[in-house]
Amino acid sequence: MPSEASARVPLDDVKDLYSDAIRAHARHPAHASRPEGATLEARGSNPMCGDRVDVFARLDHGRVAAAGFAARGCDITTASADLMCEAVQGLDLDGVRALAHIVSEMARTGQCDACNPALQPFSAIHEYPSRLRCVTLPWSALIDALETKNG
Repeated sequence: MPSEASARVPLDDVKDLYSDAIRAHARHPAHASRPEGATLEARGSNPMCGDRVDVFARLDHGRVAAAGFAARGCDITTASADLMCEAVQGLDLDGVRALAHIVSEMARTGQCDACNPALQPFSAIHEYPSRLRCVTLPWSALIDALETKNG
């Protein structure tokens, strides 16, 4: 007897995964550019699927004053990068790490108790473990960029 998950139609799976919010941020990202005065950058790559994201940041007194990105990848990676750039405004390195951890846990478990509501669309990723890296790739790159500055 097939399980409920295996009985799902693949097209329904794709619809569940690509919410309207994810599609909107992927197709019309507000932060898909290098911010003026950005001095930090890092690249994140996922060789398994070919996604690549370059993140850029400008700090002011140790806090993210502006963030942007350039992505070549799936809608999830692009939307994650765009939403990340909004969510990290004003955070220091520890704040970015903490938020990245919350996003990773939400994407892994589907639980969004302590997350920014704008990031909630990524809670559906928990049903697609192979897509977890799509969500976390931009976050890892931003942390790399910030750690380079603080390292």
